[in-house]
Amino acid sequence: MTHGFIKVATATPSIKVADCKYNADRILSLVRRAHEEGVHLLVLPELCITGYTCQDLFLQQALLSSAQDCAVTVASKVPRNMVVVFGAPVELRGKLHNCAIVASAGRVLGIVPKINIPNYLEYYEQRWFSPALPNEELVEFGDQQVVMGGKLIFTCNQMPYFRLACEVCEDLWVPNPPSVNHAINGATVIANVSASDEFVGKAAYRYNLIEGQSARLICAYVYSDAGEGESTTDLVFSGNNQICENGKTLASSSMKTDELLITEIDLEHLEHERRLRNTFVTTNDKQYRYIGFDIELGETSLSRKVEAMPFVPEDGKQRSARSEEILNLQSMGLRQRLRHIGCKNAVIGISGGLDSTLALLVTTRAFDSLGLDRKGIICVTMPCFGTTERTKTNAMAMVERLGCTLEIVDIKKAVMQHFEDIGQDPEMYDTTYENAQARERTQVLMDIANKVNGIVVGTGDLSELALGWATYNGDHMSMYGVNAGVPKTLVRHLVGHCAKTSEDSELSAILLSVMGTPISPELIPGKQETEDLVGPYELHDFFIYHVLRWGSSPSKVYRLACYAFEGRYDKQTIEKWLKTFYRRFFSQQFKRSCLPDGPKIGSVSLSPRGDWRMPSDASVRIWQAELEESFAEN
Repeated sequence: MTHGFIKVATATPSIKVADCKYNADRILSLVRRAHEEGVHLLVLPELCITGYTCQDLFLQQALLSSAQDCAVTVASKVPRNMVVVFGAPVELRGKLHNCAIVASAGRVLGIVPKINIPNYLEYYEQRWFSPALPNEELVEFGDQQVVMGGKLIFTCNQMPYFRLACEVCEDLWVPNPPSVNHAINGATVIANVSASDEFVGKAAYRYNLIEGQSARLICAYVYSDAGEGESTTDLVFSGNNQICENGKTLASSSMKTDELLITEIDLEHLEHERRLRNTFVTTNDKQYRYIGFDIELGETSLSRKVEAMPFVPEDGKQRSARSEEILNLQSMGLRQRLRHIGCKNAVIGISGGLDSTLALLVTTRAFDSLGLDRKGIICVTMPCFGTTERTKTNAMAMVERLGCTLEIVDIKKAVMQHFEDIGQDPEMYDTTYENAQARERTQVLMDIANKVNGIVVGTGDLSELALGWATYNGDHMSMYGVNAGVPKTLVRHLVGHCAKTSEDSELSAILLSVMGTPISPELIPGKQETEDLVGPYELHDFFIYHVLRWGSSPSKVYRLACYAFEGRYDKQTIEKWLKTFYRRFFSQQFKRSCLPDGPKIGSVSLSPRGDWRMPSDASVRIWQAELEESFAEN
């Protein structure tokens, strides 16, 4: 349960209608298997002790007595370190209630009755069941007196993030589900014991309903559905089980009985998201009762998917659609800026690398949408000491194919004069040597923009901003940074998308060549590859996502990176570059504090006016200390 992970499961036991002993045996078999798998929370269907489709048999004392005896037996055999939620009828003062039984360590923690009893179309529950009473009650359950009520939240004593509440089937489908109040009173996990029959189209609707509820409530939603063994006199039940976290389905299954659907939910993510969103308003309803339970802390093994490239969709169709959406957002941002200032010219420094290529492609889209002549896009290539023939050739050919204006300004002479002016040894390849070139290029671009009454379009991307891999007042500066919200791993895919969808085969070939060119600032003669200096961008983008989007601790980021990149990077490599990331991220905030305007594209932004506010002199000490401790343990 370290780092906020708990292992959860749902399952649909194969039952026999009205055979409580048989059903209890099937339930306990699933409980034992789940415990062996290290499951902390197991959710089973509505009325699975009896079967949902007993109909008027629910009025028979023999069934009700057997149901309570078997429910008590199941609860008594739930092991320590585990919570099991299952459905059973419970009688209270001559009225029958359709309930979720919550059990742990051999005892019933509480009983949650169904609040909304359906009596429409195929449902006829009000014939047998009464809705939950407004106040909690004490009921005799075996040798226990157990709290029964609709406002119970079960809280793990060892992990305060794990706060469980329940609702029963129809409760989810009403305009104001009980889970809304559960969540705003602290519940992070909602268990739904359900018996939802099937007909054409219903499964898709229910799937979206569950996802949507977990998104609205910023919670995990664990849904267990009835299936095989229920009566098919009039209805079919197919065991559509689903586990969601904050709007995303982590696992789902249907038409599978006696099989565990297992994944892990990240409660730290949920807590972070709730802290972040000030419109998620919590309340303190005095009617809620918080009931503690115990689960020993330990590291939860992971089986859930952790994306190595969280900014880039794996699915090809989704990636293509996302690419178009991003390109449109970037071009819309630039289009509005050009329209607002009445500008018909844009100046871009073209290096033949990925970032400047993407910026140029976005600018052409903006110009086309405004009906402006692409000749107004002045592309300036500025060769110097480290420029290679490949990048220079690609840059020039690309500008020609796109129909923009090309200017070549060789800056070697100007930089050498600058070296002489400041007493810099041109044979010393230090920071001054490199940054003088970057600043000279920016000066050229700014002055050309003044000359043509245009604006400089920035090319730097989100990953470079996070690492501070930009020359202050050099490539760090522009009038509008179209790539500011796009991480490096995504830049490559956007250029690839443009290559794939272009109707110009020659342009496609150039874009593919750009994609195949090693990332380099080309500031020093000879080979100079950025990823040799600051580390692989796919690692840094992974770090950016988990540190900035989710506020994850250094040890958690390290653990997830080792898990996601297993077989691609060893632990020592990940350790090295994670140290580099934290060191550079903290020390380079001053560059981000004065960024030019640029559009937010994804869930992570470093704009000092938007998503990221950080003092430039913040200490990195506690992050480094946790990293060192985590590395020592591994």
